[in-house]
Amino acid sequence: FLLLTRQTGLFCLALIVAVWAYWNGLSEAVSRWENQEEYSHGFLIPLVTLYILWEKKGLILSSAGAPLWSGVWLIVIASAVFLIGEVSALYLLIQYAFVLALIGLSLVTLGKGTRYTVTPILLLLFAIPLPYVIEVLLTAKLQLMSSALGVSFIRFCQIPVFLEGNVIDLGVYKLQVVEACSGLRYLFPLMSLGFITAYFYQASFWKRAIVFLATIPITILMNSFRIGAIGVLVDNWGISMAEGFLHDFEGWIIFMACAVLLFILIWLLEKLTNKGGSLAAVFAVVDAPVATAEQNKLLQNVNSTPLIVGIILLAAAGFAAQFLEQRTENFPEHQSFVNYPMQLGEWKGQHEKLDAAVIEKLGMSDYLLANYRNEQNALVNFYVAYYQSQRKGVSPHSPRVCIPGGGWEIAQFDRIEANGHPVNRVLIKKGNQRQLVYYWFQGHGRLVANEYINKWYLFIDSMFKNRTDGALVRYSIAVAPHENISAADARILSFMAESEPQLNEYIVD
Repeated sequence: FLLLTRQTGLFCLALIVAVWAYWNGLSEAVSRWENQEEYSHGFLIPLVTLYILWEKKGLILSSAGAPLWSGVWLIVIASAVFLIGEVSALYLLIQYAFVLALIGLSLVTLGKGTRYTVTPILLLLFAIPLPYVIEVLLTAKLQLMSSALGVSFIRFCQIPVFLEGNVIDLGVYKLQVVEACSGLRYLFPLMSLGFITAYFYQASFWKRAIVFLATIPITILMNSFRIGAIGVLVDNWGISMAEGFLHDFEGWIIFMACAVLLFILIWLLEKLTNKGGSLAAVFAVVDAPVATAEQNKLLQNVNSTPLIVGIILLAAAGFAAQFLEQRTENFPEHQSFVNYPMQLGEWKGQHEKLDAAVIEKLGMSDYLLANYRNEQNALVNFYVAYYQSQRKGVSPHSPRVCIPGGGWEIAQFDRIEANGHPVNRVLIKKGNQRQLVYYWFQGHGRLVANEYINKWYLFIDSMFKNRTDGALVRYSIAVAPHENISAADARILSFMAESEPQLNEYIVD
């Protein structure tokens, strides 16, 4: 929307170069918008940003000043983060770096006028998908919270119900609160709507902050209400109430209700703090000044050097990324788990198979799932998920996150030393049933219990070793009702002593 000046032409060129340079990260975001309903609102966010910039064009132009060299330094930082993202294939870094680069371009083009462009540019952050590891963790937490609150609503309606993890047992019917019902499909779009609403809300900062932050509890409560309502409908009219079009339609109704609650909150804020004020007035478009002829002439004669330097930096980062793309990731030789021995000392095993849909969901390259029994008929379930590459976001799902999804509850969690290395020791319960689970993450000669430290090592190795292979190793056994837990620990340790030396041949150092 700037006048057709040299600065405008250079700015358009800078945008084209930025999109070209950051294309890998941007295309990955678009792919997730297409394939994950949680982020389908991402297509609208850039359009809203452009609309806000257009609506504020008079204010932006009238306040534009001399380009600021601080924008060049911001582009330098963005380029560094971008290249780290390219080397490690962490698309999140590339996408955040792109937003940072846009702010830098605004500074080297508009100078002080950037104060009116920063917020619309920051809105783009709501179109950036979360990393899978954070998404899985957040999904699991929201599933448990929504399940508990939904069951509370069902009980309020005088309907007997039993909750096991994410499984709602109504007696005749059982409902599972799956990942799609965690509330993320409401949370991200509603947070985006809350940010946009807070931006246009002509009120003090604390009111805007309340409007934006309120989107989180509104989402959780309304999603829980939806789960509870489905339970009530299923109890009265059958399982068809939780399936097909009706299920999806209920989702749209709840999202619209969330949006209505957001505007009711604004109405209450105005009623309580601005008596006599008009709700329409707080959303009125403020008339913006228009750039004068003198200001337009100033824009035509500003120093373009900072913007030119910014373009050169973006182009250099883009060519460096092209060079990095030619690196072929190191894939160590991996012996298939089909060959893993089924006789380990006194333990004799039998292979089990996972469903194809589960394998596709987990995204692993190879896996081992086997039940081993010893001469006393004690059973150990042994599971290893191997990933040849974790560059595209696929990685082992932490059992700590996945366990509650099957109706199990974590009764005790400890990080201990076992067989000479750190291990996560988890005691889980489901009614009268108990299981003991040991697990850790293994790769590149490291055995790590903490999943976040494991991610850090993965990031470092992807940069300096060009490797992202690794595995999740898990042992689990059933614990008898009156069995001493130390006896169960002894069984797992006995099997670990036999199985780990063999395992090291399949997970390459």
